[in-house]
Amino acid sequence: MADVAALANADMRSVDAFIADSLASDVALVSEVSEYIVKSGGKRLRPLIVLLAARALGYDGPQTIRAAAIIEFIHTATLLHDDVVDGSAMRRGRQSANAVFGNQASVLVGDFLYSRAFQMMVQIDSMRVMQILADATNTIAAGEVMQLMNVHDPDTSEEQYLQVIYRKTAKLFEAGAHIAAVLADRPERERLAMVAYGRHLGTAFQLVDDALDFDASPEELGKNLGDDLAEGKATLPLIHAIRRAAAGEREMIRNAILEGGLEHLPEIQALVETTGALDYTATKAREAADFAIESLAGLPDSPHKQALAVIADFAVRRRL
Repeated sequence: MADVAALANADMRSVDAFIADSLASDVALVSEVSEYIVKSGGKRLRPLIVLLAARALGYDGPQTIRAAAIIEFIHTATLLHDDVVDGSAMRRGRQSANAVFGNQASVLVGDFLYSRAFQMMVQIDSMRVMQILADATNTIAAGEVMQLMNVHDPDTSEEQYLQVIYRKTAKLFEAGAHIAAVLADRPERERLAMVAYGRHLGTAFQLVDDALDFDASPEELGKNLGDDLAEGKATLPLIHAIRRAAAGEREMIRNAILEGGLEHLPEIQALVETTGALDYTATKAREAADFAIESLAGLPDSPHKQALAVIADFAVRRRL
């Protein structure tokens, strides 16, 4: 990943500068909250994919920088809203914006970032790019509602779970890779390849995130361990553990999802391990990452294509 970062360093500096300029507002609180969350760290993985994909497809025009910033703004807006909905107190290893500024400011500044992203979309002057990003934003919002419907439901199926992570997480990865192909004016075969790459990469990334919720330290995770369980979310490690656990243990997991809270977190962590749920989730993540890498096969060889493959591998090997 150090080589990937070095490869994209100049473009990422341009994205960071563009983001800083685009955060400007004559409303002080808007600038303060926006800068707090945007500059709070994070891997900038989504804009990085836009930059690398565009280069891999032979495009080095100025719109790539704007497109990468738009993807980061949409992602940041979802984080602000997510933390309010989930009542999260930590994000990226420090206090979440809602913990510092309050829920109202976080929701409203999230709205500001969404609307600023749409202003920036207009400046790209491509109806196809606007359609992709508008559809992605709508899909993400629907995914949030789907997840809300599944909260405290221990009967959530693996298919329902995968639908949620596609909509909430993978869709934005997919959109970023897709608009890079559109900006590069590549044929449909390559556009579809980039769609598949982004979708599978985003799936792998979220699967690993959900496994780390039971198998990482708070410092590695950037949030409190067991947050998903505390919120009553039936993620894949829990879904698989319920399938494999003995009757009494199964009921403990089901009750934890129904009620939320972390009263039995150590016991559930042990069950997630002993039932093979972490290994199962890791296998699914590896499969998704491999599909992402395979999607790149038709692209011409280049350091940027290789970097995209490295990111897919990193997604399943990372410890945040």
